[in-house]
Amino acid sequence: MSEIESQLITQINKQLPDANALLEKTVNINSGTMNFDGVEKVGRVYQQQLNEIGLETKWIKGTAFDRAGHLVAHYGTRGPKILMIGHLDTVFEKDDGFQRYEKRDNQNVAGPGITDMKGGDVIMIEVLRALKHTGLLENMSVRVVMTGDEERSGRPLSESKKAIIEAAKWADIALGFEDGDGNIETAVVARRGSVNWQLDVTGKPAHSSQIFSDEVGYGAIFEAARILNSFREKLSNLGDLTFNPGVILGGTEVEFDEQTASGNAFGKNNIVAKTLTVRGGIRALTPQELTQAKAIMQQITQQHLLHTQAKLTIADGYPPMAPRPGNYALLKQYSAVSEDLGYGVVEPVNPRNAGAADISFAAEHVDMALDGLGLMGSGGHTKDEVADMSSFTKNMHKAALLMYRLSVQQPD
Repeated sequence: MSEIESQLITQINKQLPDANALLEKTVNINSGTMNFDGVEKVGRVYQQQLNEIGLETKWIKGTAFDRAGHLVAHYGTRGPKILMIGHLDTVFEKDDGFQRYEKRDNQNVAGPGITDMKGGDVIMIEVLRALKHTGLLENMSVRVVMTGDEERSGRPLSESKKAIIEAAKWADIALGFEDGDGNIETAVVARRGSVNWQLDVTGKPAHSSQIFSDEVGYGAIFEAARILNSFREKLSNLGDLTFNPGVILGGTEVEFDEQTASGNAFGKNNIVAKTLTVRGGIRALTPQELTQAKAIMQQITQQHLLHTQAKLTIADGYPPMAPRPGNYALLKQYSAVSEDLGYGVVEPVNPRNAGAADISFAAEHVDMALDGLGLMGSGGHTKDEVADMSSFTKNMHKAALLMYRLSVQQPD
């Protein structure tokens, strides 16, 4: 490493006690997606930190998409345009039993959202602080977007993801500080997109003794079974795509509550089912995979059994972060930084091991994108979420050096 790079690492190390305190403080603030006050409270804490560093910040209210809102910030007009992406919300709501930061030993700390992704948020802040302190931030243009609805996106997506998309259209490079697959030896060059679908089926109700007859037909449940099994046969070997029906309710009467993702069904053994609903999801690595899957599903749905009807609705969702050459080039630079620091080679994550994330909305608009630069650990989205704090310092070092090297490699 160069002398200035060594100074940058030294500065990050000086910041560590305060960085740990900031992480503990914000992990102890519940910010489940639907706890709007908590999400904004975490955002305001980070906003103060970014203001102190010298960034211009703004809190975007989420009224238009029924969420708490987003924190955005920017700095500089020179050098490469870098977008840094994080999120403020977690999957743990106010009534969840998992609420507090807890040290397990010298290396491991448990806490709601500590890896997904308040650890990554703090890494972003401390990298910017170190770059500013060493004078290196002056040679780059940075935008920060920390969303308040990554775990449960607001609707419409055109409003809830507007801040990220606008920043990405401005940027050359997007860096995501999620935890990837939790392995410090990997980073994310590709993520599968995620969209939800709904299948609603109707049949002709009648006494069950008449099922399969020309007058009654097959009923809603047999039609749904045909459709779902055909989906399985046609989609299970389509590239990196996966398809999953998550909940199904069928019978004479069906009720489903979108907010609680639960419902009720009434039916009898001797009555042909009148109605059925299925809710599920699709994950695809490329836009082409997703387009092909949608076409196959609609074609299957429209081939009705006798006296049945079915409607398939596929919602907007997270687009794929496709594995583009620029992403691999950025990973190569990040891996070189890691090796120069003595932390070893960084390999690409298997896309099946990393879920959808906000960087997917940015990736198609930038020259290169890389995610999984945050705090590593295990047990994300569960009460066993534990951070490996050795990765906290290392990934600060790596992200800071990557951004510095990007700034000196490209002209103003």
